[in-house]
Amino acid sequence: MDLSKLKIDRRMIVFLVVFSVLAVLLSQIQFSPILGVNSQSFTMFQFIGPIAGGIMGSGLGVVSVLFVQIINSFISGKSLDLMAFVFFLPAVFAAIYFGAKGKMSAIVAAVCMIAFWLSPVGGAAWFYPLYWLIPIAASFFKQNIFARSLGATFTAHAVGSVLFLYAFNIPAATWIMLVPIVAVERLTFASGITISYYAVNTILDLVESKTRINLGFLNFERKYSVVRVMAPAEREE
Repeated sequence: MDLSKLKIDRRMIVFLVVFSVLAVLLSQIQFSPILGVNSQSFTMFQFIGPIAGGIMGSGLGVVSVLFVQIINSFISGKSLDLMAFVFFLPAVFAAIYFGAKGKMSAIVAAVCMIAFWLSPVGGAAWFYPLYWLIPIAASFFKQNIFARSLGATFTAHAVGSVLFLYAFNIPAATWIMLVPIVAVERLTFASGITISYYAVNTILDLVESKTRINLGFLNFERKYSVVRVMAPAEREE
């Protein structure tokens, strides 16, 4: 047995737990109501959830997101019903998109566009899913953190919108009304995701540089550490 790998696995588990606990805490802070759905709100989790896929990889990122969502269900006293399922999947696909290196993650947005148009209600608001061209385009610019953040939040938006379309009786007029609101909402989320990614990468970079802890088991990107941005001469290529 390779004990060094076992040690890395243990460290990853510890990080997974710490990150998930932080995400659970942020999930308790409401950010804005979800229009068209009574008594449901976006939380600060939207700012940190997707980056789990970038820091830990898509697989463990999904595990973290699911863990957070399940814990939130227990905290809120809500059962794991259809509504919970509707909230699980968008965050899962956002983490997958953010953690994926290639362009295959853009397929989700394309499938969601077709699914939306196939609905009679969606057909009446046919221009609404044109927003989902953004994650398709952003998949060609994954090295740009803001583009990746935009792609992740609009992927979540695509999956969530299709689920809400088919699961709940939301009229076409509501979808049309949401068009300008979505732009502001998703730009805000993308900005928050970008800032969160910089913050987490900066903390990890400082931990590794100031201690003897080797964080090579994580996928964090040192070029997004504020310390290195402010000191370009020391930045690793």
